[in-house]
Amino acid sequence: MLRLILFIILNLIFLNIGNTNENLTNYSCKWENKNEIPCVEIISLVPNSSSFSKSGINKTTITKNQIIESGAVDLIDILKSLPDINITQSGPKGQQASMFMRGTGSNHTLVLINGIPINDQSTTQGLHDFGVDFIQTIQQIEVYPGSSATHFGTNAIGGAINIVLTGDYKDSISAATDNSGNYEFSGNKTFIYDDSSLNIKIGSVKNETVSARGNISDEKDALNNYSTNINYEKFLNDNIRIYNTTYLRKTKAEYDNSNTDQHGYEGNNKMGTIQFGLENQFNSKKDNYIFYYNVYDREYDEKGTIDTYESEVLGLKYDLSRNVNNNLSYGIGSEYKYDWGYFDNNGSYKASTKGHSDNFALYSNLGWNILDNSNISLFGRRDEHKQTGPNNTYKINFEQRFNNFNLGISYMNGLRNPTLYEMFGTDNFGYSGNRNLKPEKSNTYELYSNMILNEYMNLSVRAFKANIQNNIEYINNKYQNDSDNIDLNQSGLSNQMNVKLKNINLDFFTSFLSSKKENGASQLRRPNKNYGLNVYRNIENSFLGDLELNLKYNHYGKHFDTHSTTFSTIEMDSTDLVDLKITKKLYSGNFYIKLTNALGETYQRPHGYNQEDRIIKFGMNY
Repeated sequence: MLRLILFIILNLIFLNIGNTNENLTNYSCKWENKNEIPCVEIISLVPNSSSFSKSGINKTTITKNQIIESGAVDLIDILKSLPDINITQSGPKGQQASMFMRGTGSNHTLVLINGIPINDQSTTQGLHDFGVDFIQTIQQIEVYPGSSATHFGTNAIGGAINIVLTGDYKDSISAATDNSGNYEFSGNKTFIYDDSSLNIKIGSVKNETVSARGNISDEKDALNNYSTNINYEKFLNDNIRIYNTTYLRKTKAEYDNSNTDQHGYEGNNKMGTIQFGLENQFNSKKDNYIFYYNVYDREYDEKGTIDTYESEVLGLKYDLSRNVNNNLSYGIGSEYKYDWGYFDNNGSYKASTKGHSDNFALYSNLGWNILDNSNISLFGRRDEHKQTGPNNTYKINFEQRFNNFNLGISYMNGLRNPTLYEMFGTDNFGYSGNRNLKPEKSNTYELYSNMILNEYMNLSVRAFKANIQNNIEYINNKYQNDSDNIDLNQSGLSNQMNVKLKNINLDFFTSFLSSKKENGASQLRRPNKNYGLNVYRNIENSFLGDLELNLKYNHYGKHFDTHSTTFSTIEMDSTDLVDLKITKKLYSGNFYIKLTNALGETYQRPHGYNQEDRIIKFGMNY
C-alpha cells in the first residue's frame, strides 16, 4: 500500500496538462474528415526513452503490411525468421512454444502489449506461451534483442517482444483455408466521429493437421482460437487524448501426454488485458498515464482430471519525455505493479496454493547529441520488489555517425525476479516455494554498426557477449539459485542485409551463437548457426496482371536436445524450411496461394514432437 501511495504522490508532482494554445505536432491532423482515412501514425511507446536516447535502443519493427505479405498465421511464423531468435514448439499450432532469444531461456524474454508486460504469472517460471498468439488482430510487432530491463522492467534479460494493438483505420476483411480443411478469419471495422474513434477487430483460427506426439495417423490434435481487440480514443483538445485498449483471447487445444497416451487431453487458455491511458503532448513535451489489468485463466483436462492456474496483474504507469533543446532530451517515469497467482494442482499433484507480490519502479533516461555526429544515451531503473528488495539496472550507449554508416557500443545489465510459483508453489511430492530466492542478474556488452553500402543495399551487424548469474533452477524438489554458482555465458554475431531494386526486395540474415554454462556444457535447443532469406518480387505480366511473389527460406543449425523417452542428451540434425506465396491483386483485394514447408521436410523441434507437413493455403485480403 505504501508503494501505491508513493506512486500516486510522485505522479501528482510531475503532472503537467500543458498549454492548449500550443500546437500538437503529431495530432494536428487528427480527423480531417469523418469519411476519410485519418492522418494517424503508430508511435511506439517505449518506456524510459526520449527523442535523443532512442538511437541506443535495438529494435526491429514488423508492420501490418509486412504481416499481411508474409501470409503468417501466428506470432511464431513471424518471429522464427529473425536473427537472434530460436523457437521450438511441442507439436503443431496451438501447442506450447518456447523462445530462446540470444541463447537465453523463455523465462528471460518479456512479452508486452502496447509496452505493458503480459507474461503469465500462473506459470512456474512466469513464461509466455507463444503457441497461443495469433496475429489476426495485431497491428505491429516490435522486437528488442538484448537486455531491455531499463526500458520494460524485469524478465527482459534476453530481450522483449512488444505486440502493438492500436486502431487500424482502414476497414478490412480476410479469410483463408487449406488442404486440411482448416481456416482463419479476421475483420476490422472503424467508426470515426468528430473527436473520437472506435475500432473493433476480431479473429478466429481453426487448425487440425497432425498429432503432437506418436505416429497414430488417425489422431490429430485440434486447435480453436478466438480473439477480440477493441480500441477507443478521444481528443479532449488539440493536445490531450484519452484511449483504451481491450484484448481478449481464448484458445482451446488438444495435446498428448506421451507417445503412447494421446487421447483425451485438452487445454483451455483464456487471457484478457484492459488498458486505459491519458496522453498529453505539446511541442517537445509528452506525458503518458496508463492503468492496466491483466488476467489469465488456464485449465488442463486430463481425461476428466482438471488442473487450474489463474493469475491477475494490476498496474499503474507514468512516462514523461522532454526536449531541453535541439541536442538534449530526457525522460522520467514510475510504475507500480501488483501480481497475484493461484495454482490448483488437485487433479495431478493433489495440492493447491496461492501467492502475491508487488513491485515499485522509478526510471529515467538522458539523450545527448554531441556535436553533429555522435550521441550518448544513459538509462537507469530502480525496482523495489516485495520479496527481493531494491535492485538497480542501467544502460549506457555511445554512437558515432559517419557519412554512410554508424558505429555504436553498449553496456547494459538485466534483472529477473523470482516468480510467484517459485516463491509460493507446492505439490504433494515435497516441493515447496522458496521465499529466499535471489533475483537473476545479467551483464551484456554489445557492438553494432549500420551501413549504407550503396543506393540499393544496406547492412547491419551486431556482436554481443552476455553473462547471467544467480540462475534459478529446480534442485531437490525446490527452486534454488544454482548452488554451484555456475553462470550462463552467451555470445553471438548476427547480421542483416537488405537489397532494394526496382521490383524486388531481398532480406538476408545470418546468426551465430554460443550458449554454454560456465563449466563448458552446451545449453539445449540452441542452434549454433541460423540463416535465412526472404525474397519479395513484383511481377508485371500483360496476361496475368500484377503478381507478387514471396519466397522465404530458413536454415536451423545442429543443436543438442533431450531424447523424449530415454532423457539422454542427443544431437539434432539441421533443418531447412521453405515457404512460397503468390498473390494476385484483383480490384481492391488480394488473393493468394501459399505453400508452407513447400519441400515437405519431416522434422522434430524439440525431439519427440511432430511438426506440420506441407500445407497448401488459399486466402484473400480485402
